Amino acid sequence: MKQKQFTITILTFCVATFSGMKAASAASFSVIADGLYNAGGLSFSPDGNLYVTEAGIGGSGGCVPPASGQGDSLCYGTSGAVTKIENGKTERILTGLPSIALPDGTGAGGPRDIQFDTTGKPYVLIGYGANPAFRDRNLGYTDLGKIIAPDFKTNSWTSVADIANYELANNPDGGDVGSNPLGFIIDGKKLVAVDAGANDLLSVNTGGSNLQAITTFPEDILTNPVFPPSDTPSNEPAQVPSQGEEVRSQFATQPVPSGVAKGPDGAYYISQFTGFPFPEGGAKIYRVGADGTSVFADGFTQLTDLEFDPVGNLYALQYANQSAWKGDFDGSVIKIAPNGTRTTLLSGNGLESPSALTIGADGAVYVTNRSDRPGQGQVLRIENIKSVPEPDSNLGILAIAALGVAWLHKKRIPQPSHK
Repeated sequence: MKQKQFTITILTFCVATFSGMKAASAASFSVIADGLYNAGGLSFSPDGNLYVTEAGIGGSGGCVPPASGQGDSLCYGTSGAVTKIENGKTERILTGLPSIALPDGTGAGGPRDIQFDTTGKPYVLIGYGANPAFRDRNLGYTDLGKIIAPDFKTNSWTSVADIANYELANNPDGGDVGSNPLGFIIDGKKLVAVDAGANDLLSVNTGGSNLQAITTFPEDILTNPVFPPSDTPSNEPAQVPSQGEEVRSQFATQPVPSGVAKGPDGAYYISQFTGFPFPEGGAKIYRVGADGTSVFADGFTQLTDLEFDPVGNLYALQYANQSAWKGDFDGSVIKIAPNGTRTTLLSGNGLESPSALTIGADGAVYVTNRSDRPGQGQVLRIENIKSVPEPDSNLGILAIAALGVAWLHKKRIPQPSHK
């Protein structure tokens, strides 16, 4: 079994989620938007309206090989969009954005996240999900793998930062070259983004200058990894053991950072999706601060996003509760209190392959649901989120009760953001 050093878009290789964790509360949800095409990140603007990205379904333009080098190519189109949700109605207010996808419209790279600065200026992160060396060569000039600044009134945008090209030129983690930026935040005059393909955290000034890697994330070494059966369809066929092949007791897998949030202590918190074979309980939340990078919490499975609320609770979103190749699509929303207590607000029961979450000024959690199903994506509003602690919350975690106390007292309720 040959291991390949790459990471690919979470929507390309994710074919399932899982139902291992059960809700410990009576949370309920309503569907406030439906019919989305590969729904991604979502954020409230200062005017109180909710915006969500749609990565689109690619098109009939040029194609690039998938990150794994095996399977169908990802082909280009302009089917990406940003959708506004206002008073129960949805409207695509930015269209024609770049998109690449598999022939069936899945595995899309395109608009992945949206954030607004304090003045209401929007920024949109465009994913990619392949080797950036093929982007310009095969597709011509596109804004895949970049952060853009759109003008909703004119349905136009300008490029701010080329994250994919930064990976091509610098390759900070020293592994195989690949780029798939998935989530970002605005921190003052900086845009801070995670690149799942490059395994790094980057920052760039809002004007586009000083693009640089803040840190990279290490490979995970799995002991006695669990793989799909040899005859199981997989996006990583070269990594599935052949019939009768001896499975190695240790296996290196990609970290795949998927989202970022800024904590009350001023540090960045990074969710980990993990690479194939997506070990159950193998995903972590990293903390990146002035004192370095450390593991803040562990024991999760395939995390896609994070968000802090105004009182310091951290919400984590699981794309799936079991390894993706098992074919179960139930995901979970998990709350981590400042004292480290962990509770599951919602698991399954309609929550399926979610990709991003944000907290509203109303205290509700908003989630993009069915994110890997073009034309079936949703935005959910999760209510009744007061919950009962899990009976077993002893997974590794660093309590944050003492961090940023002054911040908690003075910070107003923010207009929510992605990870």
